Amino acid sequence: MADALDYKKEYKELYFPKTIPVIIDIPEMTFVAIAGKGDPNDKDGEFGKAVELLYSIQYTIKMSKKKQNTPEGYFDYVVPPLEGFWTVKDVKDIGNKSKFIWTAVIRLPEFVTKRTFEWACNEVENKKSINTEKAKYLKIKEGLCVQCMHIGPFDEEPGTVMAMEKYLEENSFVNDIGEERHHHEIYISDIRKVAKEKLKTVLRIPIKKK
Repeated sequence: MADALDYKKEYKELYFPKTIPVIIDIPEMTFVAIAGKGDPNDKDGEFGKAVELLYSIQYTIKMSKKKQNTPEGYFDYVVPPLEGFWTVKDVKDIGNKSKFIWTAVIRLPEFVTKRTFEWACNEVENKKSINTEKAKYLKIKEGLCVQCMHIGPFDEEPGTVMAMEKYLEENSFVNDIGEERHHHEIYISDIRKVAKEKLKTVLRIPIKKK
């Protein structure tokens, strides 16, 4: 039996960049996505509920191999890491987590069609009584970005971002964050099991030539 596809291992350039900035062109990928707002650390907030729903849908798709209607082209896979696109309405609120606007996502394997996604949502609603209305089947092509592995607590990310901005300046690029393109994070570590100082988070920023 073939090993389950592990996207982190198969596409190391996307999930394990070095701790120094590098420019990369990100291809189109498909995600299960949920948009929301507020502090991600709020125990009763939207973010935690969104993450729970994302994983419920993902594992329903993964375990569809045991169903009679296994999706066409199905292959076994390791559920990819949680990711998040982040923004604020006003840049002065960048330090106020309650003002965060986010889209939490997990990558979907290539065999997942819109029909397969809708089937998984129905399964989650029927078997777990979880409302899946906020979950979306979303294709994203980020394009040209700068990325870097941040090691340490989330609150220390600004230092890594500053290094990325300096790298862009030295190489005649500028960040292209705006209404359509956002700061992106990929959470490689399981925060329940890894000490804060050892957390690995991919930071990715959309860019354009100066």
